[in-house]
Amino acid sequence: MTQTLGDEGVATGDAAPAEAIAPGSTASRGTRVVGLLALAAWGLLLLYGLVISPNDVLQEESVRLFYIHVPGATVGMLAFAFTAFGSAMYLWRRTAFWDLAAGASAEIGVVFLTLGLIAGGLWGEPTWGEYWVWDARGTSSALAVVLYLGYLAVRRIPSAPEVRRKRSAIAGLIVFIDVPIVHFSVEWWNTVHQPATISRLDPTIEGLMLFAYFLGMVAFSLTYWWLVIHRFRVGWLQEQVDERSLSDAIDLRRAESDGSSTEVTS
Repeated sequence: MTQTLGDEGVATGDAAPAEAIAPGSTASRGTRVVGLLALAAWGLLLLYGLVISPNDVLQEESVRLFYIHVPGATVGMLAFAFTAFGSAMYLWRRTAFWDLAAGASAEIGVVFLTLGLIAGGLWGEPTWGEYWVWDARGTSSALAVVLYLGYLAVRRIPSAPEVRRKRSAIAGLIVFIDVPIVHFSVEWWNTVHQPATISRLDPTIEGLMLFAYFLGMVAFSLTYWWLVIHRFRVGWLQEQVDERSLSDAIDLRRAESDGSSTEVTS
């Protein structure tokens, strides 16, 4: 009896016991292409970010952290937006696909936003003289990490699948409230964090520095999708194992009950 993964990372083949469902890989032709593109983007980012792009007049070498700090934090926030979208779609369609997609996106978002905060701290020390200041942007971003760690904890609370998915979807929509607060914090409050650099029609950086920033966005975006696809497939396979294990346990219990009934009758 065989069990393999198709191109989309979904187990195929004849029915098998729960322990036989675990595949050797969640990769596919599509993920390999995305992975190679991500590697190429990271290579170009390192080349332009560390070598080709010039130093900033004021920030000098520390400006190179910008190419990690801003794209990492931005893609992390976009990941949280996708989590909210997936949560809303689950409440509408009630399909496991959207629940798993929302959870996978939140995990990667936490990693990327944390990386953005670390890079921001390293940038802040030579710029502000402190690794961390309690300004609105930094504080609301750190709060977002805590909130989404809480969301991920909610997803792991043992319960029936439908109950867990609904609870997670509601939590995914609630914690998203902090994301627009992070985005508009530099406009709503007087903070030490600089205003938006890229979202304006007239960016405050240009030339090779702007190109290096966009390379950072491409690299983080491709890496995000590569990781989300793999994490989604791992989550799907875990659910298949759990469902098969539960089904096997029920069948075993029924067999034991039938055997007991036969003994009593005889």
